[in-house]
Amino acid sequence: MASKPVTVGDLIHRVASSCLSNRLPCNYTIRDSVDSDLDDDPFADAVSSSDKCRRSPSAAELEEQQEEEEKLKIWEEGGQEERKAAKGDAEALMAEVFDAVSGVRRAYATLQGAHCPWDPDKMRAADAAVVAELRHLARLRDRFRRSAAAGHIPRPNPSAPPLREAVAPYEAALDDLQRQLQSKQAEVDGLKEKLAAATSRRKGRHHPSKPNGPGGAPTADLFTTCAEQARAATRAFAAHLLHLMRAAGVDVAAATRSLTKIPVSSPQLAKHALEAHVTRALLGGFEHESFYLDGSLSSLLDPAAFRRERYAQFRDMRGMEPAELLGVLPTCAFGRYAATKFAALLPPRVEEAILGDGEHRRVVNGGTHPRTPFYGEFLRAAKAVWMLHLLAFALEPPPSHFEAGRGAEFHPGYMESVAGAPPRAGAGMVVGFAVAPGFRLGNGAVVRARVYLVPRGGRP
Repeated sequence: MASKPVTVGDLIHRVASSCLSNRLPCNYTIRDSVDSDLDDDPFADAVSSSDKCRRSPSAAELEEQQEEEEKLKIWEEGGQEERKAAKGDAEALMAEVFDAVSGVRRAYATLQGAHCPWDPDKMRAADAAVVAELRHLARLRDRFRRSAAAGHIPRPNPSAPPLREAVAPYEAALDDLQRQLQSKQAEVDGLKEKLAAATSRRKGRHHPSKPNGPGGAPTADLFTTCAEQARAATRAFAAHLLHLMRAAGVDVAAATRSLTKIPVSSPQLAKHALEAHVTRALLGGFEHESFYLDGSLSSLLDPAAFRRERYAQFRDMRGMEPAELLGVLPTCAFGRYAATKFAALLPPRVEEAILGDGEHRRVVNGGTHPRTPFYGEFLRAAKAVWMLHLLAFALEPPPSHFEAGRGAEFHPGYMESVAGAPPRAGAGMVVGFAVAPGFRLGNGAVVRARVYLVPRGGRP
């Protein structure tokens, strides 16, 4: 081969054979025989340089590339794990929130169940449970805020509706439940007043002769007992009237101001103001022998016979139910008194707002008396005042009544505060308005007037 001359054709043949015997592109190998043939080839340098350009990556380069790919993969997997962990924390927190809300609902349902029947022990336990659940919710809220600030939980979308809009229906429901609770509380107060009045009537019925003097004559002690019963009856009716106002959705403060002309700023003040209005309406004209229903002057023509007749009426009427009496004699003296006082007690617009219509007034103006629970409550208060009036004109001398004026100094011997505890000496309390008049009897005894006290210079 060495002595054989090399021609251009031989070179072309060798290059073509070398190209056809290798893989394309780049990842090719040159057979050993060809390589050995190319050793003496003048184009070997050119073929070698071309092979260097097209050769496969080295092992070191492949390992480095694989390491970079693995690092990138680990980074992506770490981000996915963090996102999964954050998502898991958010889901766990939401599950706890839903459980806490369910706990609040269960505790509040228990609290409602303790209202009817009324159980103070269950009320306290249920109230403590509600407070504990609400505190748990507050802790979850603080945990959410800390997690959101640390970036563990994504912040809420600003375009989402605010939490206030979601909570608004529940707040409205809570306000409605609070109004219902206040209405129930007023109803409970009214029932307590009725119980006190019924207890007083039962005691008087079971011991009719105890307060009486010799021969069954009226006494000052009997008058004092009847005065307390009349006050209890008027308080019970005022509480019932307040309950009806709240149940009807009437603005209690505005309605009370309209009826009494007293500025009312609290439910307790509204109760006393309504009691003052009921008492003033029922006792109006008490100083006259017939409440000015007619012009009779029997007490002047024959005073002794008039007193005996009044006391006989008192004893006869004492055990009667007022509705039964008016069912038989609707136009008797007591029937005329009840009809007149009912018209003075409730103006037409107030009656329609509370009772829904003016049917009571139409029946009363027609000469009869309604058979409704509301009118029955009114008749019990009216009968108590009527009985006190009969007994007052059966006494000799008849008791005189007095009323404390607004701004008058408080005198514990003649007045009692409706708040219960008497003011301290030098406290500077004066009469804000009179709730019930007082009476001074012939033997010197005093039935103290009931007053609502305010600081000097203040308003009710």
